[in-house]
This record gives sequence, C-alpha cells and structure tokens, in this order.
Amino acid sequence: MRHILVFSGFILLFAAVASAGTGRAYWTFDADPVGGLPAGMHGFSGKWLVRAEANAPSKPNALCQTGSAHYPALALSDKVYRDVMISTRFKPISGTEDQAAGIIFRIQDKDNYYILRANALENNVNIYRYQGGSRSVIKESSKTVFSGQWQELRVEVKGNRIRGYLNGELAVEANDDVFKAGKVGLWTKADSVTCFDNVEVTAE
Repeated sequence: MRHILVFSGFILLFAAVASAGTGRAYWTFDADPVGGLPAGMHGFSGKWLVRAEANAPSKPNALCQTGSAHYPALALSDKVYRDVMISTRFKPISGTEDQAAGIIFRIQDKDNYYILRANALENNVNIYRYQGGSRSVIKESSKTVFSGQWQELRVEVKGNRIRGYLNGELAVEANDDVFKAGKVGLWTKADSVTCFDNVEVTAE
C-alpha cells in the first residue's frame, strides 16, 4: 500500500504516513492484499478487511467492515492531528439494527474520540463524543443517507470547531473542547456492513 503526502506542490510516495507537520495522506486500498487490514492500520473492534467491490469509486478494492460489535472502529495510522480535514466515500450495504458510516478523529485510545456519523436507517448525520467508552451526542441533523449507494462524508476540524459534510453540503456543526488532538480513523455501528474507499486526510 502507498500513502501520498503533498508538500508545496511536490508529491512524495512512501510506505508510511509521516509523523508530523502539514500534508496529505490518501488511501484507495487498491494495492492492498484482499482479506486483511492494510499495513499501519489498527482495528479496535469489528471485522475490517480489504475486499473487491465491483463499483468501488477507485477499482478494484474497498475497505469494508463486515462483523458485528457495539461500535466497530479502527485507526488509520499512528499519526496525531489537531486541525485536519478527513473525507471518505462510503456505502452502507446492510444491517437491521444500523447502517452507519463514521469518521473518528482526535482519537486518544479505543474508548475516547469524536465521531461524525451518517446513518442510512435513521437518515441523519450526527456528531458524537465517545468518552470513557460511552457515547454522547453533541449535535444532530436530519439528512437523507442512501443505502446501497456510494456517498461522501467529510469532517473539518479546526480548534474546537467541528463541521460535518454529506456529499459536499454542510450537514452539522458544533463546538467541543474535550479532545485537542489525536489519531484519525473509521467507524460503524452494531451490525452495519459498510464499505469505505478513497479516504483522504489533510492536515493544516
């Protein structure tokens, strides 16, 4: 797998995400072995694996969560970010309890981070704080989220300001001061089978 960082217009390709500074990291999963987790990623819960998806935004692969857990989650890398933009294409495939896709950020550990979540069963895009293994809502919004279709979810974080976007449109925003910096990752809920592709992280 390759991660891409852009500095002042120059593209550097290397095997691991840089540990500090500004830049861009990008995951397409197309060069990763099918059936496992890409190098450098760390799963907290759930069953995360690269698999072929015929209609993936970048072919042939996507990263999919296919198990069942309270909150399946993973960290994309060990890099710590403060002000950051994270975007991903996602497709909720199935789930009777939930069909959720989430971006997690300012991760302290498996029990402490923020979540931007889109849910195709509830038709909402919400911001949560997950603290001490317990989730609390910061801000809710009603938005149509389609099951079985690729869509874009994006979060922009600067200082204590959190803005969540669905398909390029601002869906939800809030302020929160609990977590100042941390890792970034992906998230689902319960029995959601959800695929992710074209994950991009841009730090300031």
